[in-house]
Amino acid sequence: MKTLSETFSDRQSKTFSNKQPKTFSNRQRILLLSALLACLALFSLSMGRYSNSPVDVINAIRSRLGLIPQSDISMENIVFYVRLPRIFASIFVGAMLSVSGAVYQGTFRNPLVSPDLLGVSSGASVGAAASILLGFGMLQRQIFAFIGGILAVALTATIPKLFRNTSNMMLVLSGIIVGGFLNSVLAIMKFVAEEQTELSSIVFWQMGSVSSVKTRELVAIGPVYIICTILLIALSWRINILSFGEIEAKTLGMNVRRIRGIVIVCASLLTASAVCISGTIGWIGLVIPHLGRLVVGSDHTELLPVTVIFGSIFMLIIDTIARISTSVELPLSILTGFVGAPTYAYLLYRQRANSRSFLKER
Repeated sequence: MKTLSETFSDRQSKTFSNKQPKTFSNRQRILLLSALLACLALFSLSMGRYSNSPVDVINAIRSRLGLIPQSDISMENIVFYVRLPRIFASIFVGAMLSVSGAVYQGTFRNPLVSPDLLGVSSGASVGAAASILLGFGMLQRQIFAFIGGILAVALTATIPKLFRNTSNMMLVLSGIIVGGFLNSVLAIMKFVAEEQTELSSIVFWQMGSVSSVKTRELVAIGPVYIICTILLIALSWRINILSFGEIEAKTLGMNVRRIRGIVIVCASLLTASAVCISGTIGWIGLVIPHLGRLVVGSDHTELLPVTVIFGSIFMLIIDTIARISTSVELPLSILTGFVGAPTYAYLLYRQRANSRSFLKER
């Protein structure tokens, strides 16, 4: 009788034909991508209106750590109080949205699923808009956005219980219902908002930005990011089983309801944490998991770690472009749309081409 891993391997080889022969082991691949992310972070620290060489950035860091005598104090302030929190915010947001998208797509067996499936983004937008209308500051806005996103997911999870139907399809339909309702609430808030101040703040927040993120916000979401990401990676082989379908997962002896609940809660917390500090940013959670599958295949034990780093790299590049491309900073959703839509179309073309070649070989 086949073991669980052998069963998954057989099913995966039949279902996903776009996995390429391995050139690197997954550990080597992760190390290479991590090194690339570190190099890009150093490059991003050096770019901006106050440009400088990477050597100056390294000296500023060494000076702050007490390894060398104090260098340019203005350079240290820019690196540690302006650029470094923003770079970490970009890395966190990209990683959280990407891994949430990969988990949702695997759990719901739908490659078109994105992290806002269960109404997280809509709830966070309503929470942020309410904070703006009440005249609160940035910190209260982020708290309201996080609470709004979590309440939206809780409402989405409650509806299937009322109908006594806890299937994946019912949960997805509940997310559509909640998201549509909250979008209508948000439209009412925009209608009553003062045009020159409140409305413009709501619209700008929805476009996404990490320009105002401070260290305290990163400290607040850091534990959520670390704990939920580690937990999802630890459960990645169970997500593989969930991707077979509920009936097959139950046949293999897994408690589908419990595991799916844990996975959805972790992914929703990651999405809400990302949205509360950056606003609504599209395409990342949809495109990056497909890019990861193109590189490592659909085994979530390999996909999730690679997706975390891919998402961080993508978001860091997008935010750097937003900072340096024009004199006025571009909202992140504009750039992610320009880059994400063509990239997604290309990935779909590659997958179609690989499927055709596979069928010809058979």
